Amino acid sequence: MQPLALTLGEPAGIGPDLALAVWHRRGELDVPRFYVVADPKFLRRRADQLGFDVPLAIVTPSAAAAAFPRALPVVALDMAVTAEPGHPDRSSAPAAIDSIRRAVADVLAGEAAAIVTNPVAKNVLYEGGFAEPGHTEFLATLVREATGKSLRPVMMLWSPELAVVPVTIHLPLKEIFLHLSTELVVETGRIVARDLAARFRIPHPRLAIAGLNPHAGENGALGEEDRTIVAPAVARLVADGIDARGPLPADSLFHKLARATYDAALCMYHDQALIPIKTLAFDHAVNVTLGLPFVRTSPDHGTAFDIAGTGAADATSLIAALRLAARLAMADSPAPIPAS
Repeated sequence: MQPLALTLGEPAGIGPDLALAVWHRRGELDVPRFYVVADPKFLRRRADQLGFDVPLAIVTPSAAAAAFPRALPVVALDMAVTAEPGHPDRSSAPAAIDSIRRAVADVLAGEAAAIVTNPVAKNVLYEGGFAEPGHTEFLATLVREATGKSLRPVMMLWSPELAVVPVTIHLPLKEIFLHLSTELVVETGRIVARDLAARFRIPHPRLAIAGLNPHAGENGALGEEDRTIVAPAVARLVADGIDARGPLPADSLFHKLARATYDAALCMYHDQALIPIKTLAFDHAVNVTLGLPFVRTSPDHGTAFDIAGTGAADATSLIAALRLAARLAMADSPAPIPAS
């Protein structure tokens, strides 16, 4: 299998620390082989700040796997990164963006098996002129630019204990009612069912669809949306041959016995999905983007500027993201995707 492409993320955050720490502990961790898309001189400085004896090998993606046992493979960015731990600067946004661009180009060309993205700081990207709402939307834009194919990526938070999908993501609560629709629930459910079957190798994925309102609306007494939006979506998914149930009361959807009855829960808004998984799997949940023509995972945490460069960052979620990316890439067997 080809190596994984690991992006730099926000250089002033903990992403570089984690990349260095994981390679430094590669023997005990049994992680899949990866390379980092970064400025090698920047990584050298950060390794020295952390006190890590990590040799670097500047490589092409095709040489990364062979280099991995002896040195951390680095596919070099064509720019100098100057940000210090906890202090983003004018190099932060261009470096984070170009690292993602290169990783996507590599995986679409078949030179990387999958992408693992370190966390970025959206406010830093926006100040640098970043036009996308977030990381995931940028990946979809890069795919469209490379292939001419438009797609809708879907965010899933996965752990051995629970997998959840927020149907609407980063919206104020008052705007959820404006964006949630039967079509959106149906489209999301179809993508989730397809990728659970194709990449997670679950033959007949079971989807639990959470209601929007308390008690799934109490048959209209606590809101009409579950009867008029969610229930018709579930009926359409079932008509498609998908094992879907709902709308189900969210307050009883996440205990142990309930979780055993489904493979993923579709939730109607951000916190409805993220509160339960962060309660159950705060340190090892993985962000997986479904609906892309390649595998992309990410640790489920932020940039943690306050501990960047200190060595205090916990690599558990990145390790889980690397392992899951390798597992899904083996099932997916991606091939190069020609530009249209």
